[in-house]
Amino acid sequence: MGYERQVVGSVVALLVWVSAVSLSEGRVPFACDPRNVETRGFKFCRTNVPIHVRVQDLIGRLTLPEKIRLVVNNAIAVPRLGIQGYEWWSEALHGVSNVGPGTRFGGSFPGATMFPQVISTAASFNQSLWREIGRVVSDEARAMYNGGQAGLTYWSPNVNIFRDPRWGRGQETPGEDPTLAAKYAASYVRGLQGDGAGNRLKVAACCKHYTAYDLDNWNGVDRFHFNAKVSKQDLEDTYDVPFKACVLEGQVASVMCSYNQVNGKPTCADPDLLRNTIRGQWRLNGYIVSDCDSVGVFYDTQHYTRTPEEAAAEAIKAGLDLDCGPFLAIYTDAAIRKGLISENDLSLALANLITVQMRLGMFDGEPSAQPYGNLGPRDVCTAAHQQLALEAARESIVLLQNKGHSLPLSPTRHRLVGVIGPNSEATVTMIGNYAGVACGYTTPLQGIARYVKTAHQVGCRNVACGGNQLFGAAETIAREADATVLVMGLDQSVEAETRDRLGLLLPGFQQELVARVARVAKGPVILVIISGGPVDVSFAVNDPKISAILWAGYPGQAGGTAIADVIFGTTNPGGRLPMTWYPESYLRKVPMTIMDMRPNPATGYPGRTYRFYKGPVVFPFGHGLSYSRFTHTLAQGPKQVSLQALFTDANSTLSSKEAVRVSHADCDDQALEMEFHVDVQNQGPMDGTHTLLVFANPPPGKWAATKQLVGFHKAHVPAGSKQRVKVGVNVCKHLSVVDQFGIRRIPTGEHDIHIGDVKHSISVQTMQQIKH
Repeated sequence: MGYERQVVGSVVALLVWVSAVSLSEGRVPFACDPRNVETRGFKFCRTNVPIHVRVQDLIGRLTLPEKIRLVVNNAIAVPRLGIQGYEWWSEALHGVSNVGPGTRFGGSFPGATMFPQVISTAASFNQSLWREIGRVVSDEARAMYNGGQAGLTYWSPNVNIFRDPRWGRGQETPGEDPTLAAKYAASYVRGLQGDGAGNRLKVAACCKHYTAYDLDNWNGVDRFHFNAKVSKQDLEDTYDVPFKACVLEGQVASVMCSYNQVNGKPTCADPDLLRNTIRGQWRLNGYIVSDCDSVGVFYDTQHYTRTPEEAAAEAIKAGLDLDCGPFLAIYTDAAIRKGLISENDLSLALANLITVQMRLGMFDGEPSAQPYGNLGPRDVCTAAHQQLALEAARESIVLLQNKGHSLPLSPTRHRLVGVIGPNSEATVTMIGNYAGVACGYTTPLQGIARYVKTAHQVGCRNVACGGNQLFGAAETIAREADATVLVMGLDQSVEAETRDRLGLLLPGFQQELVARVARVAKGPVILVIISGGPVDVSFAVNDPKISAILWAGYPGQAGGTAIADVIFGTTNPGGRLPMTWYPESYLRKVPMTIMDMRPNPATGYPGRTYRFYKGPVVFPFGHGLSYSRFTHTLAQGPKQVSLQALFTDANSTLSSKEAVRVSHADCDDQALEMEFHVDVQNQGPMDGTHTLLVFANPPPGKWAATKQLVGFHKAHVPAGSKQRVKVGVNVCKHLSVVDQFGIRRIPTGEHDIHIGDVKHSISVQTMQQIKH
């Protein structure tokens, strides 16, 4: 979202809308007020009539000017039909946010629960946690809606692939892996939207930014001018995977198209992407919205059309339903008069919008009489919600290094702990971007002080760390303390929307501060990194005086408590990195503008993410230590599987013996659902929750010798005991790969399944030929 490009009219409309609401009485009905004798008899107000009939009845009553002013984010009121104005733009990336003009804090709602940033909760690899966070966020969103201070349409989550470590918005995403991002997307969306009967929505989520959007402003190239050149192969097996899961598995109510072009076409004007793929192949039941001002961007900035009327027409014809911005409100009338589109084209877009509003209950009369109508101020920032934020932060922290089992610290042996660093008193920094007003904060310093006596120095006044004037005071503390915790890293001044990083090292003099403190420290030195993107901390890995390294991400409002709980062993860490931590040298070979995932030996391009890059790393994807030692034993698993398939494939460069097109396989065959039983044993001294990662490796040959995450499972295993975990692997979904034409195929032959540290081979064979 381009919140720096907010439309002034959106804010004005919001103020008018809010002024019509008495917070003491809650929200007035959006439409179909039972007290309004002139409108309550309209067919579109009858809840016993099918929604599609109600939608058509309402559209038939609207004038063309009214329709035009209803397909922009600050939709007008239609008083003659008893309909209030509505601001579509609200955000709920990891808590109800006031970034969009549809939500405001104050009065009965001074704040909301701020969970860890998405990149952090992704590190938990816990689908049930993601869904529960979504449920809590939507409880608070509904409560604020009922109080007249929020909308019901939330443009979250961001499910773009974290392709390049410099991307300032990588913090908003679930990481670099398409399977992880897909499972996060579906889980969080289902949590947000609720499990109401039939077509009902608790709130309407939106998966963004479709597609291949992962560059904001780098080396003179910005998102408004960038043309992402993407192969069919990369689009199908990387960039589109989480969006497809959003629609098909999450049943999301909205998808947002992005600012950038893909292969020469603006995404918000490409019917192949919008009408044919999202709505056609994936059958989106909802609306498609532009990123803010992106219709204006492809006319004014990208010069994609000759006239603004053509731009409006191209967007609507491509399948866009809602414009975040004023462009369609200004130019759609002239586009219709010039015959570029018809009024019916506009009505079809409007039908998608109104359908979502009706699924939200906005045309069902009194909000208090509807499902979730009883939610109010007492349901925001509850003790249970804040406890969940703490638990999410605990599960998100990744123990990267622990030399000599220096962690956990003991409060009886380490009675004085030095706490040093520019993020040691972090509050707002801990919630990252697209956040709101938190219920309250516990800083890292406060968290540690709950366990032991502390001595504190910032060392650097901010993360930019422009000088070493305060280093001496920090060194003095380290000489005296029984242990030293350095809380370093980044914040939104370094990585943010419109702000991509130039390098991966700690900013300014931070590295020098860490090295100097470690050199003189009396006790163990623990380095805590607060950041969204990866940081090259090779110097710390190689420093014998630095005992342990933790990555806390942006851990949310309870981050300080969670960091301390891990350091002192109240929590046994179980987080895993959702992205590769590259060395700084990687960047010299990889311009941000190259979208290719796979390496190119001819040019020296090394490829991206753990799936395709095979060079040196600081820490690999999926890395994460525990205070316990877990071992895995395969108790049961198939050794071969046969599938029925059509072999005739005129487009294939491969013989039928090498691969079977997924669309030609009998993927409904239950035999293709394989089950592995793995025993996970905790051989350590502490109870722990273990993340079991499952990878698949295709047969060698024409297929890239790379492993791909296909699943993950959480297992809580008490110390000294064993848990059996059932791992499902589907041949069509998990053993297929995408060829250079963007076609998904199942290679025949020996596939390797990696479950934890267990490697198991399974042979995929074809059973019979079925001719066309």
